[in-house]
Amino acid sequence: MAFQVINPSVLPTPTGYNHAIRASGTPLFISGQVSIGADGRTVGKGDPAAQAAQVFANLKSVVEAAGGSMNDIVKLTTYAVDLAYRPAIAEARAKVFAGGYYPASTFVVVSGLASPDFLLEIEAVAML
Repeated sequence: MAFQVINPSVLPTPTGYNHAIRASGTPLFISGQVSIGADGRTVGKGDPAAQAAQVFANLKSVVEAAGGSMNDIVKLTTYAVDLAYRPAIAEARAKVFAGGYYPASTFVVVSGLASPDFLLEIEAVAML
């Protein structure tokens, strides 16, 4: 995948994301992933760091099953039930994106997700 990071000089320098990504290829739209393990059970009930790690593992599994990698992801939308979970999510995100590459990202605080056990959900767009 060929891509260009766009961070205009008139905007603040982003940390942990980029303002925009221009990419070529075929888009892969990844449904919101939650902290469900292969056994169908919630991983990390009450633990945002454990849930974030599982969510990124699930995203990685989906993009790799489609023939891509985490560095093919150009957009993330993160939904969390508490703003206090942002540092744990950012730490997990930093572990899965190599070499300081970050996709364009949006972080949204919501009142709830599909299950009260879910603390966060992340959807993605990859270009393959």
